[in-house]
Amino acid sequence: MKTLVTGSMAYDTIMVFPDRFCNHLLADQLHILNVCFLTPEMRREYGGTAGNIAYNLKLLDDDPLLMATVGEDIAPYLERLKRLGIGAGSLKYISGQFTAQAFITTDLDNNQIIAFHPGAMNHSHENRIGVELGATLAIVGPDGKEGMLQHSRQCAAHGIPLVFDPGQGLPMFSGEELMEMVKLASYLAVNDYEGKMLEEKTGRKLEELARDLKALVLTMGGQGSVIFAGGKRHEIACVAADSVLDPTGCGDAYRAGLLYGIAHGWDWPSTGRLASVMGSIKIAHRGAQNHTPSRDEISARYRKAFGSSPF
Repeated sequence: MKTLVTGSMAYDTIMVFPDRFCNHLLADQLHILNVCFLTPEMRREYGGTAGNIAYNLKLLDDDPLLMATVGEDIAPYLERLKRLGIGAGSLKYISGQFTAQAFITTDLDNNQIIAFHPGAMNHSHENRIGVELGATLAIVGPDGKEGMLQHSRQCAAHGIPLVFDPGQGLPMFSGEELMEMVKLASYLAVNDYEGKMLEEKTGRKLEELARDLKALVLTMGGQGSVIFAGGKRHEIACVAADSVLDPTGCGDAYRAGLLYGIAHGWDWPSTGRLASVMGSIKIAHRGAQNHTPSRDEISARYRKAFGSSPF
C-alpha cells in the first residue's frame, strides 16, 4: 500500500509576547492601529498539513508519498525529510516563491495574531496525480484552491480512494465545489467547527453526507471523535495526554492514524483509536513535528488506553 499525501508544506515562525495584547490596544484607536509587540522568544518549526501527516505516518513505519509545491527557501526542510527517510520526489519547486509560512504571535492568554503567506502553495495545481505514482490511497488536505479541486478529480479519475480533508481551506469553496469534492471522495474528515460550516455551505447534515461515503470522521478535540460508517456511529474516546502543551498539528497526527488504519484494512473502532492515540502523543509536545515515539511506543500507548493493540 502506498499512501499519497497532498497539501501544504510550510514553516511556522512562532513568537511569544510576554504580556497581554489587550494591555497594548486602545479600543477607541483601532482605526489607526500602529503597534509593535516585543517578542524575546521565537522558534521556527516545520509544518504544513502534508508535511505533518507524512511525518506521523513515518512514525508508524509507513512510507508516505509526499506531494506539494515548495519555494526557494525549502532547503532546510528537504534536509529534514532526507534524515527522516521521507521521499521528496513529488515536491515541485516554484521559482521566485517562498514556501508557505505562518507567522504566529501568542500572548500570555494564548490569544494569537497570525499572518499566513501561501507562497508556493498557490501553485499546487501544477502538481498532477497520475497512475505512475502507484498510490493506493490518497488524502487531499488544505492547499491551494485549484490544486485541491484538481487533485480530487484526478484521484477519482484514476480510481484512487480519497480522504477529503478541507481543513482551514474550507471557506475558500462554494457549497457546489464542496459537494463535488465530497462526491469524489470515499472518506471525509472534518473537525466540529468545519463540520458546521460544511453543513451551512452545502445545506446537508453530516449524517446525510455520510450515507454516500465509506466513512465520515468528525473530530471534537477533548470530546473525542465520531466515525459514521456503514450506517453505524462509532464513538472514539479521547486518549489522555501526558500533558497539554500545544494543539498545533494534532488534527494532522489524528489523520495519519486514520490513513494507517484505512490502508491496513483495520476496522473503524481500531482505526479511530489509533488516530486518537496519535493526537494525544502530539499534543504533549510544542510544534507539529517534535514528538518522536517509536512504533512500539505507539503500540504500548494504544494498549494502555484500550486494553489491547492491533499492531
